[in-house]
Amino acid sequence: MQPERRSGGLRRQERAGGSINGPPALPLARACIKRKIPGGLGDRVSQSVIGSADEKNQLIHRCSVPFIRHVLAEFRSGELCASDAAAELDLSRSRFYELYSDYLAAGLSRDQRWSPGVSGGDHAAEWPAGVEALLRARLSTRPASSYSFVASEVLRLCDFKLDRAQVRRWAIQNQLAQPARPEKIVASVRRWQRSRVGELWQLDASPHQYFPSSRRLWPMLNMIDDCSRLFTGSKLYEHENLLAYFDFLSQAFRTYGLPLLLYVDYHSLFFSSTPDALTTLGEALKFYGVTFRYAPTPQAKGKIEREHQFWQNRLPAYFAAQQIKTLESANPHIDALREHHNAKELHREIKMPPRQAWDLALRQKRSALRTVPNCPWWPYVWSMRTSVRVSPQGRVPLGTQSLPVTAKPGSRVVLCHHPSAHQSIIAHHPKPNTQPVLLFTNLPK
Repeated sequence: MQPERRSGGLRRQERAGGSINGPPALPLARACIKRKIPGGLGDRVSQSVIGSADEKNQLIHRCSVPFIRHVLAEFRSGELCASDAAAELDLSRSRFYELYSDYLAAGLSRDQRWSPGVSGGDHAAEWPAGVEALLRARLSTRPASSYSFVASEVLRLCDFKLDRAQVRRWAIQNQLAQPARPEKIVASVRRWQRSRVGELWQLDASPHQYFPSSRRLWPMLNMIDDCSRLFTGSKLYEHENLLAYFDFLSQAFRTYGLPLLLYVDYHSLFFSSTPDALTTLGEALKFYGVTFRYAPTPQAKGKIEREHQFWQNRLPAYFAAQQIKTLESANPHIDALREHHNAKELHREIKMPPRQAWDLALRQKRSALRTVPNCPWWPYVWSMRTSVRVSPQGRVPLGTQSLPVTAKPGSRVVLCHHPSAHQSIIAHHPKPNTQPVLLFTNLPK
C-alpha cells in the first residue's frame, strides 16, 4: 500500500480520480496549480500587525527558515508556480528568482542547512544639515518645484545626491506631496540626432509667465546641441527681437564655438518671404559661415520644445522660492542652473549628462565646431545697422544729439545699435577681408 504523502498536489490528484502511481509530474509551467499553504503569507493577517512598529521588512525576519525552504522546494518540484511562490513569501518575481538561485547553489544540503541571508541593515548615508530645510522651502512654494528639480537643487546646493523618489517619499511623509500630473505620451519612435557636436543646434523662443508675481509672458531664448543635448544658451529677454538674438547668439558662439547649422522655425526673423533673400539675422550668421535649417513643424524640433517645458516647470517655482522678480537678477540664476544641468543631470535619452556627451564627442573627434575668429567686425556684425547721411556741418544725428564725424558732408555712414544699448558709427557695412573704419563709439574698452 502506497504511504500517504502530505503533498497538496497528490491530494488533489486523488480527489480528481487520478492514480498516485500515475505519469511523472508535468513540466513546471504546466504543473503549476495555484494553492495556499496554511500559515503562509497568503493567509489573512491582522491589520494591527501590518504597518506596526514591530513589523520586519527583511524576509528572514518575516518568515521562518523551514517555511522558506518548503516554498522553494515545492516550486522546484513544480507544485507551485513562480507567481504563487513569490506571493507566499511576499516577494517580487525578480527577487524570488534571486532567492531561488541562491537556494539551488547550496547543493544537496539545501533542504537541511541553507538559510537566506540578510541585507545587513540600512546603509543609507545621513542627510547633511540643510537638506530637509531646502526640501521644505522648495516644496512649500506656489507653484511648488517638481521632485526632480528639488533633487537637482539638493545636488547643486548641498553636493548631496538624492533620487526624485526619495524626495517624493519625504514629501508624502511631511504632507507636502504634489497632485499627480497627467502622464506624458511616449513617442513611438526615437528621434534622429546628429553624430557630431556643433553640426546642428536647435534654436527657439518660448513666451511664458516665468515670474509668479507678473502676468506678463516673458520670452526665453533656448539653444541646444542636437548631438549631446548640451544647453548652449538659455536667457530671458524683455522682447523677442533682433537685438535679443544678436546678444544671445554672440554670447553662445564665444563660449562654445561656431556651429554649422541652426535649426529654426519660419519666424520672420529667420525666414524671408522674398525668394533667395536672407533676413538681417541670416546675413549676420552667413558672415561667419552659419546657415539656417528650417523645421517644417514644431514636432520636427521636439528636442528644443521639450527643453522649453524643462524651464517652464522649474523656473516659476524657483523664482517664487528665491523672491526673484526682475530679468537682471533672474538671468545669473538661469546660467547657474543651466551649467549644473549640463554637468550633473543625467539625460534620459543619451544616458549621461550633456557635458559628458559633449566631452566624449570631442575626444572621439566627432566635432563640427569652429573657433570664433579674431575678427574686428565682430561687434558690428552683431548690431542693428542703419545708413545715415552726414549733414552739411559734418554731423550725424544720434538720438537727441548730433555728433561730429570725420566724413565728407553728404556721404553716408553706418549707425550701429549694439545689444548693450551702446552705439557706434562706422564708414561702411561689414565686408570680409576688410577693416572697419570707426568714426565714433561709446562701447566700453
